[in-house]
Amino acid sequence: MKLLALLTLLPLVISTNLEEKWGGLWPFQGIATFAHLEHFQCLIESEKQFDIGIIGVPFDTAVSYRPGARFGPRAIRDASQRQNNLRGFNPKALFDPYQSWARIIDCGDIPVTPMDNSAAYKQMSEAFKDLLNRKSSNNTEIPPRYIALGGDHSVLLPHIRALHKIYGPVNIIHFDAHLDTWKPNKYPTSEKNDINHGSMLWKAYEEGLTTKHNIHVGVRTRLSGLDDLQDDDEQNFVRIEADDIWLKGPQWVVDKILATIPKDTATYISVDVDVLDPGFTSGTGTQEPGGFLPRELIYLLRSIDGLTVVGADVVEVSPAYDIAEITATNGAQIAYEVLTSMVKRGNIDKSLVKLVVHVFD
Repeated sequence: MKLLALLTLLPLVISTNLEEKWGGLWPFQGIATFAHLEHFQCLIESEKQFDIGIIGVPFDTAVSYRPGARFGPRAIRDASQRQNNLRGFNPKALFDPYQSWARIIDCGDIPVTPMDNSAAYKQMSEAFKDLLNRKSSNNTEIPPRYIALGGDHSVLLPHIRALHKIYGPVNIIHFDAHLDTWKPNKYPTSEKNDINHGSMLWKAYEEGLTTKHNIHVGVRTRLSGLDDLQDDDEQNFVRIEADDIWLKGPQWVVDKILATIPKDTATYISVDVDVLDPGFTSGTGTQEPGGFLPRELIYLLRSIDGLTVVGADVVEVSPAYDIAEITATNGAQIAYEVLTSMVKRGNIDKSLVKLVVHVFD
């Protein structure tokens, strides 16, 4: 036993390489970046290049019910600690996003004020504009892409505002229990700000940020009336109900998504964790019974990985209501699945890029 202990300690004694000596952290050790990725403040260290960034957006003052999603980015990062580049192979995709062509960075958080929503949206819009206004490391003709960790669902709007400047209107795949296309007269708003986490898709439509190829997946919300669906139709959304996953089958859902979203056009994937059943997402603000199982959502995400994803978000994780980190763990898994798809699909075709102005050349 003494010899075994000595042999175990021997590399520490004889090693002169500090990284070799002290760099081997266990998943529960170290500072929590997403999946133990390299980290720097991308908004400040603008000269550094990468291909895909994980960016936290800790904002939740546009919610209509339970707050707390400002702590979502931190919770998702904590829950991602079992992911790393030594065991990052995705068996369902037969692919490892961490051991491929892309340089993936944890970009830290956007510093968003919780005191003034109008100021917060300006901050977020400016931040995403700056984040996209640079060159990626593997192809300097296109900008990097981002997965945003929310935050409430309204953080989608500043992200696609910035994407619109690069790619023009984008397709939206919206995994959510709710429509989020409500007009201001249907949802609580103020005279100063008509944006909240249930109206941001309406606002995106009004600003011309979205195409005619958009789809809700997993909806099961209560409505103010059938005219809510008419408003949704006017905004060019197809709807897949949560019950369709078992009434018509997962493959029917996949086929419906792929029939709606053109493969080689700029697409944004937005995942509100309340698309899952409350049994798997206690830690969210507006739960709706009857949602997807995590394995169903993972299957759908894996089955659409040939689409051209230019950006994404995982939103509405509110850890104060979570039990045993279940919601945050599902959020981290969703981000991993989307990341896998983005890397597996490869670089964005430069023909999709309408305008890139590299301020930081």
